[in-house]
Amino acid sequence: MSNEVVLTRTSLAFFDWINERFPWKNAILFFILYLAVAVLARATLTDVPASLTAFDVLGCALSWSFFLLIRIFDEHKDYEKDLHNHPHRVLQSGHLTLKHLKIAGGVAVLVQLGVSLILDGGFGSVTTAWLGLSIWLCLMGKEFFCGEWLERKLLLYAISHMAIMPFIVFWFAQLAAPGIQWNGPLIGISALALLSGFAFEITRKTWGPEEERDTIDSYARILGLKRSVTFISLMVVAMTLLQAYLIWELVTAPLIFGVSAAVLGLSLIMALKTLFAFRQKPSSQGREKNEAAVGIATLIGYLVLIIAVLIS
Repeated sequence: MSNEVVLTRTSLAFFDWINERFPWKNAILFFILYLAVAVLARATLTDVPASLTAFDVLGCALSWSFFLLIRIFDEHKDYEKDLHNHPHRVLQSGHLTLKHLKIAGGVAVLVQLGVSLILDGGFGSVTTAWLGLSIWLCLMGKEFFCGEWLERKLLLYAISHMAIMPFIVFWFAQLAAPGIQWNGPLIGISALALLSGFAFEITRKTWGPEEERDTIDSYARILGLKRSVTFISLMVVAMTLLQAYLIWELVTAPLIFGVSAAVLGLSLIMALKTLFAFRQKPSSQGREKNEAAVGIATLIGYLVLIIAVLIS
C-alpha cells in the first residue's frame, strides 16, 4: 500500500474521530469564549480600545487547538476504559491510533508555543501563561497522580479538571493584550468560564435512565437525578447573574444594559424550562436537549457580553 493511500486513510479516520469526539459545532463555543476574553481584556486597558482585530482569527484557531489538545489528553487517559465501554469508536476500533493523536497534539503544542514566543518577542507573559496552562493540563493527564482515588469522587474529579478554565482565560487574555495583569473583570470572566464549563460537564453526564451503565458513573446516579438537575439549574442562574454583573461593570449606557439583561433573562428562562422538563420526564432525548439548552445559554451570554462592550 502506497504512502499516499495510508496518509489519505489516516486523514479520513482523523476527521471521523473529530466528528465523533470533538464535533466542529463545539468550535463556536471556543471561539466565542476567546472573543469575549479578548474584548473584555482590551476594555480594561486605558490605552487599548475594546475591539476585535484581524489577529483574533488566529486567536480563535489557537483556542480550538488547545481544546483539541485537552481532548487528545483525555483520549489517552481513558483509552483502556473506552476499549471496554465504547469499542465501536473510531480510535478504539483501530481506524486511528494514539500515535496519530500524539502527532496532532504535538503540532498543536508547537503552534501554540510558537505564537506565544513570537508575541513575546522571546520569553514573556504570553509564554509564561501558556506554560502554566500546559502544566495544569499535564497534571490532568496524570489525574494528579491519584487517579484511582479521584475517579471515585466524580464531583471532585470534575472540579479538578474544570479548574483549568482560569488558566485558559488568562492565556487568551495575554494573546489579545500581552502583558495584561489579573483584574476584576478578568477574574469575573474566569469564574464565568469555570461555571459554564462545570454546568455543561454535569449536564453532559446527567443521563436519562436508559443511558445508565454499571461500568460508567453519572451524576444522576451519584447525586440523584432531581438533585443533579437542580444543581445544574442553580449554576445556570449563577452564570446568568455573573454575565449581567460583568456587563453592568463594563457598560455605561443604561439602555444597552437593559436590553442585554432582557436577552439574558429570556435565555435563562428557556434553559430552565428545558431542564425542568427533563427533571419531570428524564430520557436520552431530554439529556440532549439539556446539553443544547445549557450550551445556547452559555453562547448567548458570551455574545451579549461581547456586543454590549463593543457598542457601549
